[in-house]
Amino acid sequence: MKCKTDCIERPLSLVFEKLGRLIGRHPGVFVLLSLYVAAALGAGFIFLKEMEENDIEDQFTPVNGPAKRDREIVAEHFPQSDEFSQLRLISEGTYASLIITGLQGENILTKEAFKEIIELDRQVKTLPIGNTFEKLCAKIEGNCVSNAVLDIIRYNAADIDTLAITYPINAGTFLGTTIGGVELDPNSSVLNSAKAIRLFYFLDEEKTKENTDWLDGFIQFFSNGTDQGTVSVSYFTSVSRQNEFEANSDSVISLFSITYALAINIAVFSCLRLDCVRTKVWVALFGVVSAGMAVLASFGLLLFCGMPFAMTVGSAPFLILGVGVDDMFIMISSWQKTAVDKDVEFRLGEAYKEAGVSITITTLTDVLAFYIGLLTPFRSVQSFCMYTSTALLFCYLFNITFFGACLALNGRREKSNRHFLTCMTVPEASSNAVSCCVGGVFDEKTRKEHEMPMEVFFKKYYGPFLAKVWVKTLVCLIYAGYLAVSIYGCFQMEEGLDLKHLATDGSYVGDYYDREDEFFSAFGPNVMLVIKDEHFQYWSPDARKSLDLCLENFGDLTMVDSEIPPTSWLHAYMQFGQSAPFDLNNEMIFKTQLPAFLNRSEFSHDVHFTDNHINASRMFIQTVNIKTAIDEKDMLNAFRETADKCGRLETPVDLIVYHPAFIYFDQYAIIVSNTIQNLVVATCVMLVISLLLIPNPLCSLWVTFSIASIIVGVAGFMSLWGVSLDSVSMINLVICIGFSVDFSAHISYAFVSSEKSSANEKATDALHKLGYPIIQGAVSTIAGVVVLAAAKSYIFRTFFKIMLLVILFGALHGILFLPVFLSFLGICSNSRVKDKPEQKDTSERRVKVFRIPAVQHLKGYSADPDCF
Repeated sequence: MKCKTDCIERPLSLVFEKLGRLIGRHPGVFVLLSLYVAAALGAGFIFLKEMEENDIEDQFTPVNGPAKRDREIVAEHFPQSDEFSQLRLISEGTYASLIITGLQGENILTKEAFKEIIELDRQVKTLPIGNTFEKLCAKIEGNCVSNAVLDIIRYNAADIDTLAITYPINAGTFLGTTIGGVELDPNSSVLNSAKAIRLFYFLDEEKTKENTDWLDGFIQFFSNGTDQGTVSVSYFTSVSRQNEFEANSDSVISLFSITYALAINIAVFSCLRLDCVRTKVWVALFGVVSAGMAVLASFGLLLFCGMPFAMTVGSAPFLILGVGVDDMFIMISSWQKTAVDKDVEFRLGEAYKEAGVSITITTLTDVLAFYIGLLTPFRSVQSFCMYTSTALLFCYLFNITFFGACLALNGRREKSNRHFLTCMTVPEASSNAVSCCVGGVFDEKTRKEHEMPMEVFFKKYYGPFLAKVWVKTLVCLIYAGYLAVSIYGCFQMEEGLDLKHLATDGSYVGDYYDREDEFFSAFGPNVMLVIKDEHFQYWSPDARKSLDLCLENFGDLTMVDSEIPPTSWLHAYMQFGQSAPFDLNNEMIFKTQLPAFLNRSEFSHDVHFTDNHINASRMFIQTVNIKTAIDEKDMLNAFRETADKCGRLETPVDLIVYHPAFIYFDQYAIIVSNTIQNLVVATCVMLVISLLLIPNPLCSLWVTFSIASIIVGVAGFMSLWGVSLDSVSMINLVICIGFSVDFSAHISYAFVSSEKSSANEKATDALHKLGYPIIQGAVSTIAGVVVLAAAKSYIFRTFFKIMLLVILFGALHGILFLPVFLSFLGICSNSRVKDKPEQKDTSERRVKVFRIPAVQHLKGYSADPDCF
């Protein structure tokens, strides 16, 4: 059974051959042109500060998410008023907060503890930072918003021992967010003890500049020491999360130098030979420089074009340093398979013919996988994918031009048998024995350079070992275990980005969030129900009955506190009408009496009443036990589903549900479906590229199988490793597709195009050609990102974890699973007919050899064109 689909591959190979000859004739021109282009585009870095986009909401929440649209509706009908109400905030507000606990976790409701709490409150209100808190605070009836728990004891610590405080509501005041870790009297709702007190200090949001200065001073004051006598203090402000997030990128800058050192060492070591002429030390170094130039040029170009630079892009250089030199090593491999006695021009042409299609396939798959990531509704993902895909595209272009020219210059040095370091001509070695004084050995029979020892290992030992029946059985069992664990892990996956992970390790933000989760998770957000139907007849008994039924449906939800009734202006107004008495079933009376009621009550900002018309109104429902990301997702879905049901009642109630936290919860609604969409689209694109450029359809099917298998493995194991599915890990799953192709396309193609007669021999032949390159590629890529394991940021550590899984599983499929599975296909036969007898290793034209980090500075350049 023979099938050829090389109508694109063959002419493309000829084009690359002509390009290689052109570069081989004029290498200096291409070196200088590449350097000029990189320098010119790199000037775009002057716009880096301008283009930085680190707003958490903008970058890590879905673009045009439902909650953002709902917020616009709420803001239109209920703009922020001069009279502050925490319950009615449209945003999180501008505030500072303290969580105060006992040093040993003991009861905080003691006289000694409250003396220190009151002193802390005094210190906050008198911080000597420009304007005092009294001048900046949010106000109610001209007075600063106070803390309910301090109001209850009238700022007298002794009263805490004598007062009976009921929980969660005391004298109409909700205490669920200010007192935590409570223990109640068994026979009543009176507090026996508590472990935490939380204080809030809200500021007037209009005083932006003064507020920022005061909040910075607040952080500075408590960063000098938070333990006060018998209590421990955790602190937080509304700008803390953003400040810590912006500091994340600084935490990895010091790791770049380590990555560069690894890049240079691995590149040089991988290309090092004992032969002082054939060694490729300078070639490896300039390959690293090529990847650095790609980062410089691509980032500069996008900055010139005004592309936002998100913090997630900070991990892109590590990836590019790890994978951006792949093409270089493919070209080196192809160069080494050309006859050493040919002219440099023809050697480079043959190398390009063999390597050109291969590097085009891998570049297309990697770049398109990232560009498909632009379909995601998260700006952080879009920014990362745009910068990384463009950088990989420039890696491809510079490898063809700049590195190819450097390879030609190095070929001239080898042609004249010059020493790699001194550039002095040395005698040709008469045998395989070489030294620092002689060199230039090659295989006299093939007229090519000698094979590497690892290639011999895969041919003589590993391949035949893998062909044994009991080894194949063991491999199948290992794969079954791998697949089972992976599928199990997929069902354990959690969704969403925990906001505390945006801060660095050891940050005061993480400590505050930990205490909040420990002591204040009993009560969730107080959700706003907004009736946006301007035609809703509030005075109609039928309409009110429908609304009451709707509220009952909300009250029946497991995450709603049934003991705390909804905060409803309409219920209070109907009670007001009964006590007056007024016939509020009459539309005219209902509207006539409404303004007076609103002005005398706490509900003055809950009804949008203009021109004798109710445009919208709102109510509030208290939630409970929202502790995990799953709870947040379930609550959001349940509330929105219930709101939809209200719109389908006999008398429809058109309402929306809103809370500022829903802006972040929206990620749960789309993260899974969007990730699956990206993976499916990318996999289909990879299959099409494989069918077009790899001349064997069977090979393309195995590529698709490997992509699916590796994605399942990465998704499952990342879940078991504690990584949630969020906008950060979504980036890496998109990366997974590109690397799945890299590790699988070439091994399967090498198998189906092998000239060997049996399936086992075909598998051994494929491993002989590709086993060592796969290992080298895996090692070099991991070396590019391994330093991120030491990062203090969740974002960068997550990047490392998933990249490690991608590379390990990709290499495992390439050198273990695929060779065994392919060997079961004994019916496979050659799919190519050779044009020339000397073209023996055409399967290697798809070899993807190395991934090694890169450096950004050109070193070791000599004026002598032969000195490379």
